[in-house]
Amino acid sequence: MTALPTTGRSWHLVARPHGWPKPEDFALREAPVTEPGEGRVLVRNLHFSVDPYMRGRMNDVKSYVPPFKLDQPMDGGAVGEVIASADERFAVGDHVLHGLGWREYAEVPAQHATKVDASLAPLSAYLGVLGMPGLTAYAGLFEVASFKEGDSVFVSGAAGAVGSQVGQLAKLRGASRVIGSAGSDEKVKHLIEDLGFDAAFNYKNGPVAEQLRAAAPDGVDVYFDNVGGDHLEAAIGSLNLHGRAAICGMIAQYNNTESTPGPRNMALIIGKRLRLQGLLVSDHAALQPQFVEEVSAWIRSGELKYSETVVEGIENGYDAFVGLLRGENTGKMIVSLTR
Repeated sequence: MTALPTTGRSWHLVARPHGWPKPEDFALREAPVTEPGEGRVLVRNLHFSVDPYMRGRMNDVKSYVPPFKLDQPMDGGAVGEVIASADERFAVGDHVLHGLGWREYAEVPAQHATKVDASLAPLSAYLGVLGMPGLTAYAGLFEVASFKEGDSVFVSGAAGAVGSQVGQLAKLRGASRVIGSAGSDEKVKHLIEDLGFDAAFNYKNGPVAEQLRAAAPDGVDVYFDNVGGDHLEAAIGSLNLHGRAAICGMIAQYNNTESTPGPRNMALIIGKRLRLQGLLVSDHAALQPQFVEEVSAWIRSGELKYSETVVEGIENGYDAFVGLLRGENTGKMIVSLTR
């Protein structure tokens, strides 16, 4: 039997950020690693996820998910290999998906671990295209926004893990037109040439409302919002009669220190009879089997493509997270611990 490691490193939140997170708000600390208790497994994490929602958890405010505790290891999606097991459902060598990321080794309650198959997809895919971001895109487009064949769709933050999948899913289900916004000309090119979007624009190149009207002169039927702010205002202006919007994220304001004004054109919601609905992926867990079956088939056939931005080394976890908030990723941002 291979000896277990004696210590492992984990990221702790040591101060609540005011505005943009700073290096001094975090600490990478070492702690003992022990045999798992009964009904638990010890996992060597291979990859962990950094996601926009984690910024909200750094604030001590009531929300749909509890805030990170100060001076405790942070958590989030991770995939790894079982190296010790005290539960008959798991054997050493199994690969599992769980919620104790931001660390090298995790002692996970067995009921909170899910076996994943590395032969079906790379393990990191279970944190992105086949994981929480993928299900968010699937549930948000098809269930929350009630997408139907022939709809025209606008996606903000379209080069990210969720947005890139939304646009492709819409095309695969028969959208008449898919438009995306992104933060660089390179990402715009990626959306059109690699992912099959009909049109895309760099929101830094001019007013979002003007660029959206040019890209969608006949308006849009569905808006998938990952950004908020001027993107939401622009979408309200371009949504057609009985348009629907799935409000998934508002990354444009996550680091604001002052209150953010709402869209100035909300009166249009009345006349256009729009439906704007918030989206939490946890409300749609029942879709998981259908989602995995359908999306994995599209991945195998090559019809659905995905990208990952991989940052190597646990010591670079903070940099990966801040890079995500700055839009430095294309597709899913992953921290890999495999080296």
